[in-house]
Amino acid sequence: MSQIITFGEVLMRISPLGNKKFIQSNAVEFYFGGTELNVGISLSNFGGHVKHISSISDDFIGDTAISYLNKFDLDTSSIIRSARPLGVYFLEVGAVMRASSISYNRSHSSFSEIEPSLVNWEKALEKGKWFHWTGITPALHKGAKETLKEGLIAARKKGMIISADPTYRRGLWKYEENPKEVLSELISLSTIFIGGIDEMNELLGTNYNYSNEDFIAASKQLIEKFPSIEKVFDKIRTSINSSWHKIRARMWNGKEFKETQDLDITHIVDRIGTGDAFAAGIIHGLMNFDDEKAIEFATAACAIKHTYLGDVNYANEKDVMTILGGNTTGRLNR
Repeated sequence: MSQIITFGEVLMRISPLGNKKFIQSNAVEFYFGGTELNVGISLSNFGGHVKHISSISDDFIGDTAISYLNKFDLDTSSIIRSARPLGVYFLEVGAVMRASSISYNRSHSSFSEIEPSLVNWEKALEKGKWFHWTGITPALHKGAKETLKEGLIAARKKGMIISADPTYRRGLWKYEENPKEVLSELISLSTIFIGGIDEMNELLGTNYNYSNEDFIAASKQLIEKFPSIEKVFDKIRTSINSSWHKIRARMWNGKEFKETQDLDITHIVDRIGTGDAFAAGIIHGLMNFDDEKAIEFATAACAIKHTYLGDVNYANEKDVMTILGGNTTGRLNR
């Protein structure tokens, strides 16, 4: 059975209850997540067969994390166990005009020791059809970048579809390599680009704005520079305040431009992982629908994720299709 492969760090998220700051509370809740893991769990909820590859602490926290992955039927057979602790991040959830704040504790985590010799990519990709990666993983440390690179090379040799979400976060890059050069090399091994104008400007050294015309021009230039890229997908977020956003999507497939309508999210329950829900929606959409329906599905998947607490999108395909059908009233199902 064909698998979707995701590779990246598993993190524990710790937050005060509700919208409190840590100084207001001594009661917290925790969730498991991580950019690539969020994509994998969402795809599994849509009915996909997913394997997540990572390095997780060899203790009761790591056992709990793996049990969490298994709950969603993820294949964890290629996960490495480490003597180092699981990475953690702390989140204060904002509201209305107050923004959310995050602090990471991942520098010496179990994933920070991953290196190419620890992953048998030939075995890990044995049933693989699709490989998804993000720019978070190569930013963390050189070993993660080199391990990912070997995985992408192996995936290309197998003829797998490779989706790239380059997610450039300047503050994560601590080791002595040029982020633009690293990401460019990895994107040259990929076939689907999930990223917006900011990411394309960073890679191309350009100054495109956010108009549709500039998006098309940037996409064409990106495909010219990276000929392996076949399609470009972008999620557009309009923030009214911390609790009210609008979401839409657009794409360029080398031949035509498509764009969705805005979806209004008037009361955000949890914003974390919404971009991952969008990426999962694109992957599921491309595996099952045409390009236009794929971006519509991804937009709806992203929107509904805003209604779930935690990093993960718990919606299944039917839930997303309900929104696509125009049912956004939230009326009680009986």
